Amino acid sequence: MLKSCPEIADYAVDGIGNWRDFMATATQVRGYLGVSPSAYEDACHVMGQETAAIVIACILQRAQHINSAGGYLRVLTDKARVGEFSVGPMLMAALKANSATAGMTG
Repeated sequence: MLKSCPEIADYAVDGIGNWRDFMATATQVRGYLGVSPSAYEDACHVMGQETAAIVIACILQRAQHINSAGGYLRVLTDKARVGEFSVGPMLMAALKANSATAGMTG
């Protein structure tokens, strides 16, 4: 997860050593991205807490390309509600984008 979306680790108070740390950090990042508590709670209810946290990490990773993080999360939540969203492809895209960026700078 952190290989796909490493930027979230910059926001962790004491690092990310487990899922609880990761989800707590995602909750913090949600606020920085301007995602409302209700949008995040809805995402957690529909997707599950772990998946919602992963989505927040992916949104953070691509924040410069996303006009409204809250709106984007709501769209993904609506898709998940009807079974049209899976976090796997989102993670793979983030991993590929991060690998390409790392390759350009290294």
